[in-house]
Amino acid sequence: MINREKVKKVLETIRPFLKADDGDIELVNIQKNGIVEVKLLGACVNCPLSNMTLRAGVERALIKEIPEIRRVESIN
Repeated sequence: MINREKVKKVLETIRPFLKADDGDIELVNIQKNGIVEVKLLGACVNCPLSNMTLRAGVERALIKEIPEIRRVESIN
């Protein structure tokens, strides 16, 4: 089972980069199948590059630290 606090800790390392562009991120849910659901906030909501940020930034950082994670999904 994926540790919720560990996921939050990794998200905290990413948060400053999102906040630099007036965005933020919130952990919504961790499914048993290894999918992490997050909610993009602030400027990230309407940003045309948010999907790239999600995949290349958030998902990559989470999987690097927590290999049990299979995917990160954005929930609106």
